[in-house]
Order: sequence, then structure tokens, then C-alpha cells
Amino acid sequence: MLLLAAAFLVAFVLLLYMVSPLISPKPLALPGAHVVVTGGSSGIGKCIAIECYKQGAFITLVARNEDKLLQAKKEIEKHSINDKQVVLCISVDVSQDYSQVENVIKQAQEKLGPVDMLVNCAGMSLAGKFEDLEVSTFERLMSVNYLGSVYPSRAVITTMKERRVGRIVFVSSQAGQLGLFGFTAYSSSKFAIRGLAEALQMEVKPYNVYVTVAYPPDTDTPGFAEENKTKPLETRLISETTSVCKPEQVAKQIVKDAIVVTMGLFRTIALFYLGSFDSIVRRCMMQRAKSEIADKTA
Repeated sequence: MLLLAAAFLVAFVLLLYMVSPLISPKPLALPGAHVVVTGGSSGIGKCIAIECYKQGAFITLVARNEDKLLQAKKEIEKHSINDKQVVLCISVDVSQDYSQVENVIKQAQEKLGPVDMLVNCAGMSLAGKFEDLEVSTFERLMSVNYLGSVYPSRAVITTMKERRVGRIVFVSSQAGQLGLFGFTAYSSSKFAIRGLAEALQMEVKPYNVYVTVAYPPDTDTPGFAEENKTKPLETRLISETTSVCKPEQVAKQIVKDAIVVTMGLFRTIALFYLGSFDSIVRRCMMQRAKSEIADKTA
């Protein structure tokens, strides 16, 4: 009986994998596309910008440190494939004031056109035992890692829906899938991103806007080096059991997943339920449109 159930589950998953390409969106063409990368002055964010630039995209880099932004701009521009490409740098803290973030996105769109893809890469990590962490640490990480993704996404979503084109990428962490010792503040802020992304995807899918979440492992970045300074012994020992990835490798995979909108195993299994949920959303959307037409003609 158990073997039969296991065989049915495997067959079901394989069927979903076969069906998912048929209902997946067309790949996003990066040549000429406008890609906004927050946290783009270093680490994974900068490498994502380079990878998109190599494929012909126009880039807007958003980060706090203006000097680092300008340095990143020089590095990215070395990878241009034509003389029309542009790298725009804007200094702002994406986690503090939504109106400032909204203005920044407007500036970027005025100069480089509507945003085709937003990559939310701004983030930080501080480790420590729960009772040793200041309450302000929880507030800061939730502000940077969660609201720092909410604000830029909120600023681009309306235009994406109107154009029926868009990709939004949230860079979470493996600690956003599995809570780890010493990461009570960090993991919770990264778990929040998954909830945001899944709920948002259900809202925007009818408008041909798609959301992906990346869960990178430990990656050799300046942020990872800072994180190591605050890790308790137990957290360091856990980290030592896994390998540290290169940011270029992680960035390449994130861009690939964002363009094609690939799904992992659990996401594929959830497709069975999401399909029925999506049909409810579409019915409500159609009923609302009919009501609006009726009101106008009344």
C-alpha cells in the first residue's frame, strides 16, 4: 500500500512537471529591458546587475552608499554588449521612507522607461541568541529585509499590471526556508518574504506579472563576512557543514529562474492547489470588470 502511494505521488509530481511548462509565461527578453536592482552596489546584487547587463539590459542600481554605487557602475559597464546600454545609479535607503522609494522609481522610469524586472536584493544579517539580541535588531532586520522589499515592489507593481509585463524577484535565503540557531531575527525576516511573494503572485498573475523567490545558500559576499562577526559558536559550526558559493554563480541562477519563472518541487506540488485558487481570483476579476462596465452604462 505504501509503495502504491509513493508511486502515485511520484507520478503526480512528474505530471505536474510536464504540465507546468505549458502554463508558464514566456521567458522575459532581457535585451533592451529595464532592470532595477536594489542592494546592487555589492555582493549578489551587483553580480545580478552584471549578469543582466551581459544580456543587453538597462540597469538601475539602488543602494545607500553613493561611492560604492559609482564603483559598481564602473565594473558593470565593462560588460556592455552595445553602446546604447546605460547604468543608472540612485542612492536611497529602500527600507526607511516609501515616498522616497516611489520617487526614485519614478526617476528611473523617466530616464530608462518602465521597469520590466525588479530584483529585491537589499538586505542584512545579524546573528545571535534570541535573548542576547536587542529588540531593535529584530526591528532593523524586519525593516531592511522585509519592508526593503515591500517598498520597491509597491512602487513598480501598478505600472507592471497596466502594461501586462513584469517580473519581481525577492532574494530570501536558505534561512528563509529553515529556521536556524542564532538566526531568530534574520530567519523571521526572510520567512516573511516568502509569504509576501506567494500572496502577491496570486494577485498579479492574471496581469501577466510573475514573482519568484530565490533562496541562496551561504555566499561569499561582504554581507556574509559581516554576518560571520556576530555568529554564535553553534551557528558557525552549522555553517561549516555547508559550502560557501560564489556570488557570480548564485546571481546567474537567480537571473535564469526569474526569466523563465521556474518552480521547485514543493512549489510544483502546490500547483495543484494554486490552480483552483487562481480560477477563483480570475472569476472575481471578471465579475468586477462586468460590474464596472454596468456602472458606466447605467
